[in-house]
Amino acid sequence: MMTNDPNRARLAQLVNELAVVRGKVTLASGLESDFYVDMRRATLHHEAAPLIGHVMLDMLEEAGLTTDDIDAVGGLTMGADPVAAAIMHAAASRGLDVDAFVVRKEAKDHGMKRQIEGPSVEGKRVVVLEDTSTTGGSPLQAAKALREAGAEVLAVAVIVDRDTGARERIEAEGMPYYAALGLDDLDLA
Repeated sequence: MMTNDPNRARLAQLVNELAVVRGKVTLASGLESDFYVDMRRATLHHEAAPLIGHVMLDMLEEAGLTTDDIDAVGGLTMGADPVAAAIMHAAASRGLDVDAFVVRKEAKDHGMKRQIEGPSVEGKRVVVLEDTSTTGGSPLQAAKALREAGAEVLAVAVIVDRDTGARERIEAEGMPYYAALGLDDLDLA
């Protein structure tokens, strides 16, 4: 995680204000929690979305993945979609070329019958994204589809890590895992 970064600090504040819902919930993973992080409330927000793009780009660069290394970003629809768009726009604002893509849960049965939408990922170096990850299932599903499409998956990057096993599961599959914010950043630890 980045230290003393005003963008990251403001993003943590916005995620806490906009996206953290306290109370008993059952997560998509089936686990029960005392809080829910509804990241679409942040990833689709006029101030938070641009910050997400810049904070995620900065985090990847600090990890040694520059935009010279990354051709495209994206992940399983729908959580990853606005994150990918935010990174693509942040990169463009810096004069950098990073495409975005969307991974469907399964290939369409009509039209082009694609599972991955956007510019072709074949032969491209990609980072799999997620807004928040509990078990790592969605990024792993996206990574599998991307590899089958001929992409090289460099890493998985999430905005919020719930610290419930996603990191360990993804790293066990041989992929680096990066999170911009943890539970301690959101006063949830």
